[in-house]
Amino acid sequence: MTYRICVVCSGNICRSPMAETVLRARLAEEGLDGSHTVDSAGTGGWHVGEPADPRAVAALVTAGYRAGAHDHTARRFEHDWFDRYDLVVAMDRGHERELRRLARNQGDAAKVVLLRDHDPDAAPDDRDVPDPYYGDDEGFAACLKIIERGVEGLLDAGVVVRS
Repeated sequence: MTYRICVVCSGNICRSPMAETVLRARLAEEGLDGSHTVDSAGTGGWHVGEPADPRAVAALVTAGYRAGAHDHTARRFEHDWFDRYDLVVAMDRGHERELRRLARNQGDAAKVVLLRDHDPDAAPDDRDVPDPYYGDDEGFAACLKIIERGVEGLLDAGVVVRS
């Protein structure tokens, strides 16, 4: 059985495609890419159909990720998608709230986790992955580092089921 994960941010062109790429790479390193699928989506629809932000792709390439966001197409998370996924990872508390609002029942809501809840370097009052969209290349690189720590935390905490 395949374990299915969806990473969610606002427009699905910056944070969630980066997190999707990082999580896929880490699962592949652990030999779990055949038993897991990772996708991403946004809570809003204003970027649907667009590719990942070029700055996000550049940050990934610079960090050594060879595959991932290059062929990304943004899409919006819909309430019935909870049936598709075992785990839904929110990039910030606003996304977490929106996803829980979309949840049709407690089972759906239980699938939602906040990425930085598992980041050992995150302060209790700093659980959001900052949105780099209005910043520069350095902001995307910094965002990627935060995402990498969060992904490691998810894996270390056993949040991602390793079947």
